[in-house]
Amino acid sequence: MARTIAIANQKGGVGKTTSSINLAASLAAMKKRVLLVDMDPQGNATMGSGVDKHGIERSVYDVLVHRAPVHLITQRAPEGGFDVLPANSDLTAAEVELLDIEHKERRLRTALQEVAGLYDYILVDCPPSLNMLTLNALVAADGVLIAMQCEYFALEGLSALVSTINRIGESVNLPLRIEGILRTLYDPRNSLTNDVSAQLHGHFGDLVYRTVVPRNVRLAEAPSHGLPAMYYDRHSRGAKAYMALAGEVIRREEKRQQESQQPVTSD
Repeated sequence: MARTIAIANQKGGVGKTTSSINLAASLAAMKKRVLLVDMDPQGNATMGSGVDKHGIERSVYDVLVHRAPVHLITQRAPEGGFDVLPANSDLTAAEVELLDIEHKERRLRTALQEVAGLYDYILVDCPPSLNMLTLNALVAADGVLIAMQCEYFALEGLSALVSTINRIGESVNLPLRIEGILRTLYDPRNSLTNDVSAQLHGHFGDLVYRTVVPRNVRLAEAPSHGLPAMYYDRHSRGAKAYMALAGEVIRREEKRQQESQQPVTSD
């Protein structure tokens, strides 16, 4: 069964979509079966994966609103080696149309359960706000990967996001947990970056990924070519960082599975 990871941050411009695309490609390069779900009406994860959002006939909107089967909507990323559940501006209407639907926050979860056996990882790229689309992603997820810059205001936003994750975990999605915290646009020459990074380690400990994603021109250029960084310039620092992150994600999942299989002993 797939492990579903929502990649989220209520703040925009933190490398969330870049992380979604490149983590999907890196996991696929490690022979994992991956589905990337684009839950942002901007469709940036769709376009950055090489799928033309203007040319698709149906999208995740149809999955959420009309219960279209996921396997009929997904498309193959031309170069990435993973599947994409695409999005475009149609998704904007889903928020309004979902309001009057019963169990509206569970629509994505229910839809993904039908294909969970086809993948090892399902990554969900969330919009940069807490709305019905993000709520659907968080309810569908087993864990949340938080992408964030190491700056002062990011810490304030992180606190609000963690609070949201905890509330959803306590109410509508009991297994939900923080999967990990990924430091993006990382510049070790900046003293504030180092200070915030130290605070993250102090508060979240091992939840902070060892991998950091640096500011990297090639990483920023890749989406305009519809390519993950590893297929645009596999020697770039950004591409190497996401391969390292994929390795961490896989090792954490293997450790989690091993621990869950250990027999429970009683005193």
